[in-house]
Amino acid sequence: MSAEHGLPFMKWHGLGNDFVILDARESEPPLTPALVRAIGNRHRGVGFDQLAVIHPDPEADARLVFWNADGSLSGACGNATRCIARHLMNESGRKRLTLRTERGLLVAEEAEGGKVRVNMGPPLLAWQDIPLARDLDTLHLPIEGDPVATGMGNPHCTFFVEDLAARDIRTLGPAIEHHPLYPERANVELVEVIDRSTIRVKIWERGTGVTEASGSCASAAAVAAARRGLTGRKVRVLLDGGVLEIDWREDGVWMTGPTAHVFDGVLTGAFLAETAAEGADGEAPQRMGEGAA
Repeated sequence: MSAEHGLPFMKWHGLGNDFVILDARESEPPLTPALVRAIGNRHRGVGFDQLAVIHPDPEADARLVFWNADGSLSGACGNATRCIARHLMNESGRKRLTLRTERGLLVAEEAEGGKVRVNMGPPLLAWQDIPLARDLDTLHLPIEGDPVATGMGNPHCTFFVEDLAARDIRTLGPAIEHHPLYPERANVELVEVIDRSTIRVKIWERGTGVTEASGSCASAAAVAAARRGLTGRKVRVLLDGGVLEIDWREDGVWMTGPTAHVFDGVLTGAFLAETAAEGADGEAPQRMGEGAA
């Protein structure tokens, strides 16, 4: 894992929500925002919605750090957590793991049909925990469209609409991501309630844009729908990439779905050296995991 020998990686996805995954349990190279952006470039790099890094942890099976495509850190990524859990289960033969993220220790386990289930932790419902810029009713934000604010390790803003096809997440998403009520930016969901146990969701992820699926966004949308009394606490979430099952239990929000290992590869030494040279001007290197745990 060096400019001379290259950087091995894995490409996974959960319902089209795609990830580059780096295994740093034995060797930890420097990772800068510039390198993250270069890897995330779908024309000149590999392309991803998020980049995830696997670190050793003395009290868990692994510690996970997530990066957005714009080179910023992300506090949570549910589908990447499930993909990494599947990788570690395949590696170890175990069916239940603990993984550390910014949210603390999360439990992941084998589910029926080869799926993976992960406990995303309890939702954050107080304004200061999400966080919002000031003390507000998180069930009814003073934003046009009457959205709900939820924290799932990252901030979410959920809008309920009667006709999902009539609204454009590409227009709404960027404006709400940078809304002044969200000092750390927001993930944005447009939600149409199909029935008491089914919702349809369109997603805009901060630092990435439109994605086919998102575990944390699906979880936030399900929590918001249950808090509004529109659904029960167990729902099927229909996303552009497929279906996630969300179950808001007493111990946290459990999210279940499929995973797929697409391919393994190696970023060449030339690619790493060129990116390092381009990003060297005014940008200090950041070690993987620095500032994330």
